[in-house]
Amino acid sequence: MELFRNTRLRIGKALLAKKVAKAKRRVFFSNMNMVKTIGIIWDASRPQDFLSLKNFYQKMHDRKIEVKILGYFPGKVLPDQYTAIRYLTCIRKEELNLFFQLVSPDSNSFIANRFEVLIDLNFKKLFPLQYISSLSNAGFKVGLFDSETINTPYDLMMEIKNPVDIESYLNQVILYLEMINSGSDKNADK
Repeated sequence: MELFRNTRLRIGKALLAKKVAKAKRRVFFSNMNMVKTIGIIWDASRPQDFLSLKNFYQKMHDRKIEVKILGYFPGKVLPDQYTAIRYLTCIRKEELNLFFQLVSPDSNSFIANRFEVLIDLNFKKLFPLQYISSLSNAGFKVGLFDSETINTPYDLMMEIKNPVDIESYLNQVILYLEMINSGSDKNADK
């Protein structure tokens, strides 16, 4: 199925660009103390990174913030540690169409969800995860800085040296979000 992969990927990116152009999203973030929901998209190909996500989930749970994680796992069989966790959904290669766009109900639901903050952990720039972050209806999107990307979907970009450690990256994201105070608390529900 790898026949014409680059051509199919190029078509997928063009289709995504059209969808992004049509999408309407209102950017909003007042301060971290007001956040009740966080969405995370994650390259789940490295199971050893899951512990950092689990720790982050617990920290946010202690702050009464609901966290949902959508991971993309390129393999056929999910690792045991990814199953039966209510805050983690993993999508696999079989849930992509011919042009590498996600067609699963889980991914569509995640995109439609109005998370207050979306944190992108797609450090390898996998297209299925770029698709989600670009179309996400989240109020505020945070991702890794990339000088090559022209039309970034992020409202806040973090520049961190490679290799990126997920735990320190998440800590930095929260630190910077805590520094932001737009004074827009009154406009949150408009």
